[in-house]
Amino acid sequence: MSTLLDVQGLTKQFVKDDTGIVALRDFNLQVEKGSFVTILGRSGCGKSTALNLLSGLIRPTSGTVTYHGSPITGPRTEISYLTQSDTLMPWRDVRRNIEMPMEISGAPAQERRARAMDLIERVGLTGFERHYPRELSGGMRRRVSLARMLVGDPETLLMDEPFGALDAQLRTDLQAELLRLWQDSGQTVVFVTHDIEEALLLGDRVVVLGLRGRCVLDREIDLPRPRDPDELRVESNFVALHREMTEALRKGAR
Repeated sequence: MSTLLDVQGLTKQFVKDDTGIVALRDFNLQVEKGSFVTILGRSGCGKSTALNLLSGLIRPTSGTVTYHGSPITGPRTEISYLTQSDTLMPWRDVRRNIEMPMEISGAPAQERRARAMDLIERVGLTGFERHYPRELSGGMRRRVSLARMLVGDPETLLMDEPFGALDAQLRTDLQAELLRLWQDSGQTVVFVTHDIEEALLLGDRVVVLGLRGRCVLDREIDLPRPRDPDELRVESNFVALHREMTEALRKGAR
């Protein structure tokens, strides 16, 4: 596999009340095309800042982010970003929320509708096409957000703790849904989480971050796919990996 995203010496400093606050310092990451990389870290370690930089939403104080060898200087259509917060448009129904990226890119109405309806079926929202966000549960809104992220067939998906606010069962269901949609798609995923089990369930590789984006551990995950969370929890390899990640998080906090 070839390197798709290459991050070198990335530093981001914010200024508040004339004081510089370093959110990320000398962060390095290489992501291979078609891989599923989970970035694991405690709150405040710079995970979200890193994704904002990878997406081109903010500019680094120093360092570089390249995509296919070209610098990222702003948002790109090949990269889709699913944030922690709900960003659905309240005045648009489910179908029109999902269609929005294709509408912005100028795709014909018939093509937009067909693609949106296909994704509505794939994420289990058939029958809710004309519902508005206020009429949906939190889990259903996450499904709409997931479909909207996928509608333009982006090459790379950036996901910032997208299931963190959901109950355990719904989170498990959406993790399985994400893996099903990603499998054999050829897409590259960078998924941020603070949950060890989620990181191990989803990722081909787990990168554990400490304070200000310091890399504590970069580990290939050789657990076979498909991965059933109930079966994984009792496997000796999973238990050993879980312990290793737990220790890495402790180390990163020091």
